[in-house]
Amino acid sequence: MKRLQGMELFVEVAKTCNFGRAADNLGIPRSTLSRQVAELERSLGLQLLSRTTRKVELTEAGKLYFERCQRIVAEAQVAHEELQNLVQTPSGPLRVNMPADFGTDFLAEAFLEFAEHYPEVTFYLDLASPEHAGRVFQTCDISIEIGALPDSTQIARMLGRLSAHLYASPEYLARHGVPKHPSDLQHHECIEFRADNGRVTRWPLSRGDEYIEITPGKRFSVNSMAMVRSLASLGAGIAILGPARSVLQDVAEQRLQRVLPEWSAGPFPVHAVTDTRLLPAKTRIFIEFLIERLRDGRLVYQETADLSL
Repeated sequence: MKRLQGMELFVEVAKTCNFGRAADNLGIPRSTLSRQVAELERSLGLQLLSRTTRKVELTEAGKLYFERCQRIVAEAQVAHEELQNLVQTPSGPLRVNMPADFGTDFLAEAFLEFAEHYPEVTFYLDLASPEHAGRVFQTCDISIEIGALPDSTQIARMLGRLSAHLYASPEYLARHGVPKHPSDLQHHECIEFRADNGRVTRWPLSRGDEYIEITPGKRFSVNSMAMVRSLASLGAGIAILGPARSVLQDVAEQRLQRVLPEWSAGPFPVHAVTDTRLLPAKTRIFIEFLIERLRDGRLVYQETADLSL
């Protein structure tokens, strides 16, 4: 038991890279946590954490030990919940990584509603642009990812599919003309959303059974959907935008209008990604909660929303 407890304390510090935050999550004094982690290191005969006054980092031995311990601790937590009949009572910190724009536009209300249903859950939310997520995001319980997933040992569960549409400002269309077909877009300024690792984003467009995929010509390549929307509303070009509240407001106030309205972009799959299938109640129930809300369309704005399983 003492060894497993030491693993649990170490895993919490490794996840947060911060003794103070880890101590708060565990509900123990920081001095107690620091002492017990030091005792674990002495018992192993290896330094797991590099500590300075500014930051805490994993050593090479710490990284290896964290990879082994994380799953052991998670499985032990699941077993503990099951034995105590807590499977239906989520509690504790829930760490979620997500794209900044999607999280802000579509998931804020979901987190609030889930918090109201399960008051014993606390949230640690990390938001970043897709291009920078790998450098910014820390270890988490759930990662929300949009688009095709790379091959991975992680477990992905489909939450839904997000359809988007083409938009431009009335001023841009007055200057450059209105495209009649997706092939016309090569003669227009298009605002590219840049995905992870700087990969060029192709535009998949469909109309009924018709499908065409284009690589948009562009002067602007942007890793933030909020900036894409702002540039489009200011007349910089044509952009693909999802059914966020800010987009609908721009349409209502005539800063944006649909382009090629019979065509839609996507749909883009939305996944919840975890490291294991053995999930504690807080994680499993939150994923099920998101699936239901996305299926019902309750996380998007009904006027133009198309997010379904």
